[in-house]
Amino acid sequence: MAAAPKTNKIGLSVKDYRGGASTLCKGCGHDVITNTIISAFYEMGVEPHMVAKLSGIGCSSKPPAYVLKGAWGFNSVHGRMPSIATGVALANRELSNIGISGDGDTASIGMGQFVHMLRRNTPCVYLVENNGVYGLTKGQFSATADEGSVSKGGMANDLPAIDLCTMAIELGCGFVARSFSGDRKQLLQILKAAIAFNGTCMIDILSPCVTFNNHSGSTKSYDWGKEHEGRIHELGFVPNWEEPQVDFSEGGTVEVPLPDGGVVWVKPLENTNHDPRDKAAALTLLHEDYKNEHVYNTGIMYLDSSRESLQDDMDLPAEPLWNMPRETLRPSREAMDAIVESLR
Repeated sequence: MAAAPKTNKIGLSVKDYRGGASTLCKGCGHDVITNTIISAFYEMGVEPHMVAKLSGIGCSSKPPAYVLKGAWGFNSVHGRMPSIATGVALANRELSNIGISGDGDTASIGMGQFVHMLRRNTPCVYLVENNGVYGLTKGQFSATADEGSVSKGGMANDLPAIDLCTMAIELGCGFVARSFSGDRKQLLQILKAAIAFNGTCMIDILSPCVTFNNHSGSTKSYDWGKEHEGRIHELGFVPNWEEPQVDFSEGGTVEVPLPDGGVVWVKPLENTNHDPRDKAAALTLLHEDYKNEHVYNTGIMYLDSSRESLQDDMDLPAEPLWNMPRETLRPSREAMDAIVESLR
């Protein structure tokens, strides 16, 4: 008799968190991220039907079909996923939102949507699968392609890159991280912490395109990522139902509590002293990365759990808006007249 499948704290197996089979190119970094998302939600014990998975257009927008078959899903038009995520967050604050985007979907056509999502602090795990090219239109440089990077056809990029982590921190995002699809262990810890965070979590993930941007001269390739990735700390996440298994007093380890009772612990590695609670230090680190031949320092760049989410800022009730009767959501004529009169 076959052994029963291993289950998580709510009795589900990892199979319950999978979706359809991937149609991406073999070896695509996005598939590693997909599998890590499955592991993160499984280990966190989130019920799939309590998740909204959202995307725009592009190779990066296909992975929602490959995860959480029991979740709600919405594939929006190009660059407009942040508006859909905001609407979902306001209509039903009980759902966990995950938005999967790309460097084109976010840093080009969707930039206006992206920046307002950050400043509003809409609760959403926002992943940018960053490969520096437009994969669906045959490999042109995207807005995150590093200056001096060489295309598969031999052309050098002469425009400066948009750094999404720097932008996110400047606009008040309370959870900003960078990772590499070739470092699944680190990415898993970041994702689990992000799922527990109340607000926008922006995670920029170097995710090589094996078809158009995995050659010598590309700064978004597997070889470049492995040679130039610099972990800034050891990272762990302890959910609110587990006892910590690490010594927080050891070696200058930073402990950052989350509102739900979970704890992110960060231990700076040798030759680093980065404290993710220090906004100025995070920005300095990112600026130094860019000047230092596009080194990809990875980990949680900035973490501030004190800021109110959009839902709390608007004082939304715990009950989902979609479940409320019309008379509760729609003010009476008398109420509207009183509002108008108060503004005279």
